[in-house]
Amino acid sequence: MIRKIFPILALVSITTLQATTIKDIQFDGLIHISDAIAKEIIDIKNGDELDPIAVDESIKKLYSQQYFEDIWVEENGGVLTYHLKEKPMIAKVELSGLSKEKNEETLQAAGIKKGDIYDETKIKSVKNRIEKDLESKGYFDSVVEIENEAINNSSLQTNIAVNKGENIHIKDIQFYGAKDFGYKDFKPYLANKKEQSMGWFFGRDDGVLKADQLKIDSMRIKEFYLKNGYLDANVGEPVLRTHFDDYSASLAYKIIEGPQYKVGNVAITIDEDIADPKVLKENFKLHSGDVFNVEKLRKDIGKIKEMVSNNGYAFSNVTPDVKQDKENKIANVTYIVKPNEKVYVNNVTIAGNSRTVDRVIRRELYLTEGEAFSQKDLADSTNALKRTGYFDNATITPKQIEKDKMDLIVNVNEASTGSIMGGISYGSYDGFGVNAGISDRNFLGSGIEVGMDVDTSEKTLRGSLHFFNPRIFDSLYSLGGNVFKKDYDYYDYDEKSIGGSLKLGRKIGRHVHASLTYLYEDVELTNVSPSLTDSIFYQEGRVIKSALAPSISYDNTDDYYLPRSGVNITAGFEYAGLNGEAKFLRNTLSAKFYYGLDDLIDYDLIFRLKGRVSTVKNRGTEAKHLPLNERLYLGGMGTVRGFKSGTLSPKNDDGALIGAEKMAAGSIELSLPLIESVQMRILSFYDYGMTGNDKFDETHRSSIGAGIEWAKSPLGVPLQLFYAKALDDEEGDRTSKIEFSLGRRF
Repeated sequence: MIRKIFPILALVSITTLQATTIKDIQFDGLIHISDAIAKEIIDIKNGDELDPIAVDESIKKLYSQQYFEDIWVEENGGVLTYHLKEKPMIAKVELSGLSKEKNEETLQAAGIKKGDIYDETKIKSVKNRIEKDLESKGYFDSVVEIENEAINNSSLQTNIAVNKGENIHIKDIQFYGAKDFGYKDFKPYLANKKEQSMGWFFGRDDGVLKADQLKIDSMRIKEFYLKNGYLDANVGEPVLRTHFDDYSASLAYKIIEGPQYKVGNVAITIDEDIADPKVLKENFKLHSGDVFNVEKLRKDIGKIKEMVSNNGYAFSNVTPDVKQDKENKIANVTYIVKPNEKVYVNNVTIAGNSRTVDRVIRRELYLTEGEAFSQKDLADSTNALKRTGYFDNATITPKQIEKDKMDLIVNVNEASTGSIMGGISYGSYDGFGVNAGISDRNFLGSGIEVGMDVDTSEKTLRGSLHFFNPRIFDSLYSLGGNVFKKDYDYYDYDEKSIGGSLKLGRKIGRHVHASLTYLYEDVELTNVSPSLTDSIFYQEGRVIKSALAPSISYDNTDDYYLPRSGVNITAGFEYAGLNGEAKFLRNTLSAKFYYGLDDLIDYDLIFRLKGRVSTVKNRGTEAKHLPLNERLYLGGMGTVRGFKSGTLSPKNDDGALIGAEKMAAGSIELSLPLIESVQMRILSFYDYGMTGNDKFDETHRSSIGAGIEWAKSPLGVPLQLFYAKALDDEEGDRTSKIEFSLGRRF
């Protein structure tokens, strides 16, 4: 029982002590707050003259902290003692009656957690919130019971038992006054739908009432009308009739449609020194003669703000002036633009980078101190940071500090760019094998990529080292290279090779990168099988390749690991014949396209399309000038999944693969979330490819399949696992249903 202390009780307690001077103040029973804090709360000090009214006020102040059930004060020889009985603390909260995954969400919404002070008023509020939450989700007549279990004198366990009530099912929805549209038109936009037969089945409407969405559904119907030109439409609040005998309901809306309007004149009022009105109008979605659409109107406003902000006016106001000609049912639209002050960047603050040095982040920014703000520069800077692959996420938040100044807060979430991999394998031909590798895309936070890997078995020994610096001394130039050695015993011959490359590049503008690579490889074939000694494609001896490979690429994608927008196009050729026997010319063009459908369908579905075309031509007079390993092959990851890597090409009369001089391949993929918390996704795909010597389509194959992709796996590199089915395989083809990849992206 809480004992309330009223002013008159305080007066009675200390009436005889009005002239007493306070020598000391003591507290008996404090647990959750200190004596020092309590003294600040009561606002009475040593040396003050004892005042009954002040003591009474101090008691009220202590009560207001909601820590105490009872407070009384005693005075003895000038020592003022506050006796306090604190409310118990909730040491544990147990909720039953809901699924485990809903418990934490429900308790958080109800506003109760471990460590709270127990308060009867709050407990009633918690009970009401849970009941209201259940009702909003369609559960009526729910019962919530709360009991407490004492743990000790100062703490207790609160047990919340939930008995979910029954779902209300909507049997009928009427739209009174609607003439041009009906339920089928509104249905895609409504949260509350009519129950269908077998509503429990996937894809069917169960009709469960969502009470918290009723008023919002009225707004959704009004929005539908505004998107279809009905500017005078009025949608009343929903009328719900509930039948608790069978927990069914009917729903009704009163609608006044009015006439449909078309767009008349579309104009814009803006100072031409701020932006060119003609250029702005070229980007409008709303055009004269169209049915008026409020969604297009909003998109126009957004586009105007974006284009004006690109000229430094970050905080412009755009007001649409819609004038209705009710007689002719035309809506004339004028966008009135108030640019406000031109805004400049004051400070750029970088946060979240415990490893990556600031300069590596700053060199990717197109907005720096003193420059005029641009929305396009902001978006390009964000995407550039994500394309580096150093970060799981990167955001740049503008913060206005004055009417013409803003700070930029760059916040990065660093990715795990380093990886250590190892494994043991066994093959019927290779025997036991061991592979290991170590790499880091952001070595010591410098932005430099380094790595090495080794693969050995009874028939194989391969090793390589590589490095790449995308911005030498933070300039626009890049430098990379690799060295490798391979010793492999094939079925019909042995191959030893050693080589390397050196690549110098330069960034051109924001999205273009050009490079020149020098490649060297020394290949020696030995122990050639007698059945192949007469083949021009399998000649014993050494073949040295010395080549130059210029290339140019365009990349405006929005992320390194999992792009949702943009294209990546690369064109290059390889000229072999600077020295050695290899003399050929290879041309390659590849393109990748990414499009996220989230804005259109409110679901994180990603559409991907890629294609690659390559040709290689012998520049010499002998077949060995275009070695077998430099010719073109299809199959496996990156081309046509479902066929073993490199097994699709023209063959000789003995059925041996001789490689192609022409090759084309393409893939279509759809990717959707599987486990969003760890960014694991599932995907489906269709692959097609063709190769030939005289024509592209001498050999053509296709496949379909599905798989799992983990863009940021615990190994630090992308992980992909596919099941593929060859659609048109022929006798002699080597198919492969399961494929696995580390490090490869689409």
